[in-house]
Amino acid sequence: MLPHPALHASHGGIWIADADGTRALSRGEAVRAAADTPLILLGAPMIGQRLGFPDLSGLDLLELFAFVHPARFAVPTPKGLAAALGLPAPSTDAAVAPFLRDAAAVLLDTLATDWPEREGAWTAAQSLLRLRWPWAPAVTARLPKPQQAERWLFSKLPEWEEAPPRPAPRTVALDDAQVADRLARLTGDAAERRDGQRAFAAAAARAFAPRQTRDTPNLVLAEGGTGIGKTLGYLAPASLWAEQAGGAVWVSTFTKALQRQLGHETARLYPAPAERRARVVTRKGRENYLCLLNLEDALQGGFQGRAAILAHLVARWAAYSADGDMVGGDLPGWLPTLFRRNGSTALTDRRGECIYAGCPHYRKCFIERAARASAQASIVIANHALVMVNAARGRETATRPTRYVFDEGHHLFEAADSMFGVALSGSEAIEIRRWVTGPEGTSRGRRRGLSARLSDVASYDEEGGRAIADAVEAARALPSDGWLQRLNEGDPFGPVEALLAAVRGLVYARAAKDEDAGYALETELAEPDPALVEAAGPAGAALDALVRPLVTLGRRLEAVLAEGPDWMDGPARARIEGAIASLGWRTETVGAWLALIARIGGPADPDFVDWLAVDRAEGREWDVGLHRRWLDPSRPFAETVLKPAHGALVTSATLRAGGDWDVAEARSGAIHLGQAPVHFDAASPFDYAANSRVLIVTDVKRGDLAGLANAYARLIVAAGGGTLGLFTAIRRLRGVHARIADALAREGLPLAAQHVDPIDTGTLVDIFRDDARASLLGTDALRDGVDVPGHSLRLVVMEGVPWPKPSVLHAARRLAGGGSAYDDRIVRARLAQAFGRLIRRADDSGAFVLLSAAMPSRLLGAFPPGTPIERLTLDEAIARVAAIPVSASRAPTSSAPAPSS
Repeated sequence: MLPHPALHASHGGIWIADADGTRALSRGEAVRAAADTPLILLGAPMIGQRLGFPDLSGLDLLELFAFVHPARFAVPTPKGLAAALGLPAPSTDAAVAPFLRDAAAVLLDTLATDWPEREGAWTAAQSLLRLRWPWAPAVTARLPKPQQAERWLFSKLPEWEEAPPRPAPRTVALDDAQVADRLARLTGDAAERRDGQRAFAAAAARAFAPRQTRDTPNLVLAEGGTGIGKTLGYLAPASLWAEQAGGAVWVSTFTKALQRQLGHETARLYPAPAERRARVVTRKGRENYLCLLNLEDALQGGFQGRAAILAHLVARWAAYSADGDMVGGDLPGWLPTLFRRNGSTALTDRRGECIYAGCPHYRKCFIERAARASAQASIVIANHALVMVNAARGRETATRPTRYVFDEGHHLFEAADSMFGVALSGSEAIEIRRWVTGPEGTSRGRRRGLSARLSDVASYDEEGGRAIADAVEAARALPSDGWLQRLNEGDPFGPVEALLAAVRGLVYARAAKDEDAGYALETELAEPDPALVEAAGPAGAALDALVRPLVTLGRRLEAVLAEGPDWMDGPARARIEGAIASLGWRTETVGAWLALIARIGGPADPDFVDWLAVDRAEGREWDVGLHRRWLDPSRPFAETVLKPAHGALVTSATLRAGGDWDVAEARSGAIHLGQAPVHFDAASPFDYAANSRVLIVTDVKRGDLAGLANAYARLIVAAGGGTLGLFTAIRRLRGVHARIADALAREGLPLAAQHVDPIDTGTLVDIFRDDARASLLGTDALRDGVDVPGHSLRLVVMEGVPWPKPSVLHAARRLAGGGSAYDDRIVRARLAQAFGRLIRRADDSGAFVLLSAAMPSRLLGAFPPGTPIERLTLDEAIARVAAIPVSASRAPTSSAPAPSS
């Protein structure tokens, strides 16, 4: 047993355990103990927050778990760690501290065994010892030196192999009987026949019919209620078409949670793991994957202090990761948060600086491996953003899919809105500058500018070399480090910073005050003041001076490829092709900025909405800029994604977004195609009348934070936890959490919260799902895409009617979309999505509570037909919630209160 004490702090109290036993401490005593001696902890940032000591450090068991069991999942709570280690879970908060000492002993004892993740551990431990990782002395003392030297990470990762180009998919027509048979195979012979699912599969199959006219895909819009089995319903025809046609079907989602769920569901298609790895590939954007070159730089001194420790733990994970996905993959979501997000983003390619074949790790790159695997796969699980990026930027054109399934299709509009929008802001401009110029002054890191990435081209092609030099010089007119401080001090440097200073001044002069003081401010780009008009000319000239050499350079790179000089081997060609792609979309970006500047003082374009904004978080400015969005972003989506495709299925439980099929067609891009889509809808098979109810509480006053907190606390206690609380404003969420967390903890009811707990949203949902007495507060990210079936979620509480937040963009779309009817559609869709979190299985039951006396009756159609709806007082609502029946199959496995997380 380690000599170190263990500390546990929850909203219910603080305990320390050592060789003499366990005792309760005050907050001050706990802080002094942590300062005096290293303590064993579980999640130092979370414990530090509860102690009011954010710099708390010690022997964090989660770090030790990540070292011993890289790429292995564990919910970061006492109960979750116990399950991962095969130990009995502590039954009370007071029992957690001694449990942490036991868990540490189990993990350290593992080091003396021949456990599956042993390879590489000794070498990593020596490096971590030099970095003074708190666990390193205990780890190195127990970890025997291997008889043979361990291979370095970069030598043991497998290389991907190049495959010949895949032939174009064959033209096939799916047989209805074959689709039904494939669905029956996926659901299992013993499964109850679901007519809604069979009808859905038959409708989905029409997206895989041969296309009859160019730029006119077979589009199917299918709304399927929760529980009809949409996933297997579309995987049946998709997998059948992939086999018969020899092509790939891209299944696109909006949330990472559904991506993970789809990965599990495909095990029904391909039960053998090896076949599944070959046939099913998950794809995400480049910024999600570990960059091996960035990691190598971090391991060799590019990172210092705690960030360097994180890099070595990530290297341990990379050796065992299935795909190198750092965001939503098998890297524990809680690991970066243990390091206060220090360094994790620098380990991915977030700036688009990849040098492709010029990288020494190119043949082992996780991103390249996924791209090549997807080119040969049958089912590619992707996300809406990646599909649109690949199409808009001309990526992977040789392997562009002809068939798509867009699940969570109600999010296509907002995904397209983000993808096809333009922002000339300080943060965007400084990224372009860094990409062109590379490191400047005393800045450190691996960033390489155009000159370094294309030095061979510059020496070979005089015009190309001149274009690179001109681009580097022109990029120095863009904002540089410290730009925001200079704007605040009224001392901008350069023409673009001067433009942003004028934007900032006009926004503060005209923006309406917001009830959430301290957050974003904006105003229309209309009737600009003289300062903005005067700043636009020099800024436009500076951007024009940048875009011209970028265009010239792109043209010269293509010419060099065509000439094929002697020095251009395969890797050099691939590197230049990659540079052309990166250069192309940055040139398009700067060109879009020029069009936006031309709008200042000029006529408005009816296709676009333009505005000025100062982005703030908790009163602190973090960006300033001009913004442009399509009034209808489904139009560029239809042009770039749908028209080149042969068929697409767009599906969701709320596809019509609180309206009719006209709304679904408008938001999916169908109205921009030459052929009408197929419509399909199937109601949920769940008995909402018997298993759910909507309670509209009429006596909680709007704006009364104390009353709102009281309502949440009483409802959570009445439900015994298992509550998802949804807010439209972060400020109110934090205010409610601060008022009720301690009181709930004393009732044995843990409460977690987005924007409060220093942990990622995915892990918060894992914690919530794992403990039937826990509750979770959150905002929009939790209103949709959270799948928590069973007893862990039995009550959803919304703070009020989720009206859309007034903004310049919303006002323009509201005017074009029917005024108040447009708002109503948005609210009905949001209510339907939130209610959808409640009933996920046939045996689920629960209540949906809306704390709003002003809920209009016209919006009640958002809830499934037959759902009981009552308007009542808070006391009456609490009585209803306390009486919610719990079936035996959904009851918690233990009546003992779980320790607070």
